[in-house]
Amino acid sequence: MWKVEKIINYEENKNWGDGFSHLGFHDYFGNQYGLDYDNNWVGQIDGNNLLWTIGHNSGFETNCHINCDIKNPNYLTGLPDGSLIVVSGGNKIVYKIIMENNKPKDIEVLIDCNKIGLKDVGNCEYDIDGNMWINEITGCRIWKFDKKGNTLEVLGTGQPGFQREEVSFNEARFNWIYDLRRGPEGNIYILDSKNYAVRKINIDKETVELIAGTGKPGYTGDGGDAKDATFGGNKESYFDGPWSLSLDEVGNIYVGDTQNHVVRMITNKGKVYTIAGNINVIKGRKNRTNEKDLFKINLPLICSMDYYDRRLYIPEWDGDLIILKKGSK
Repeated sequence: MWKVEKIINYEENKNWGDGFSHLGFHDYFGNQYGLDYDNNWVGQIDGNNLLWTIGHNSGFETNCHINCDIKNPNYLTGLPDGSLIVVSGGNKIVYKIIMENNKPKDIEVLIDCNKIGLKDVGNCEYDIDGNMWINEITGCRIWKFDKKGNTLEVLGTGQPGFQREEVSFNEARFNWIYDLRRGPEGNIYILDSKNYAVRKINIDKETVELIAGTGKPGYTGDGGDAKDATFGGNKESYFDGPWSLSLDEVGNIYVGDTQNHVVRMITNKGKVYTIAGNINVIKGRKNRTNEKDLFKINLPLICSMDYYDRRLYIPEWDGDLIILKKGSK
């Protein structure tokens, strides 16, 4: 079903190029972007060209650059109107980029998370009504905002907790939420990482339900019910548990099971499988660019994955980008 399409070994001083970026994201229309977490800028990529950048100066030649106080950008999403949303984790600000003729026209502060008391800010996604959802990572809360950035709802108390059963918004508790994504039906899926679980925010029912995980760490369950599966943990790691989440066009879920060094697929029928990587990781070893065996891919530290157009983009924090392509059996 899956095959290795490309593996890119990035050098330390170049984290984009060859058509892909180290931290690659796609907008509503399939345009691709790079986020330079360490150097505080975001930009659109087309092949080997960096079309434009926003934030601090990238040092690369572009057709357009807008200065903006972006710090440690960690997520980007696109809206149907063509505008972009960038999460600037270093200063806890969510920016909206207004686009015109495929270039940034203006940038504005959509949500200043400092003013409303978020401990930190992870990702930002919109639902079927255009409302924005943000995961507060260590604060163990999920925030809902309207299109203008006004707070509509807060899920969680700020204290860690977990429920395997379906619960109402008011009852829901979480434990360090590392990722948040929109499903094809418009609901919001979250990686409840220190609970080693995937959970779904059902917009219509106003409930939170368990999709995968038991609340305990491990590496079990392949071939069985995802609710009985366990995902990797490492109590010595500041970011314990799986780091990354993505979904495809039919609702299959992909988990970057970081501490187990593998990618797990949760099918839309509720079964779980390992699709790439292996638990016997070799730290510091680059992947061979011609490697075709999915289970020989070395994934020491999977970070923010992305899915678009039958391809799963798997960034590895130390510099590799692995692109898997979905095909027929």
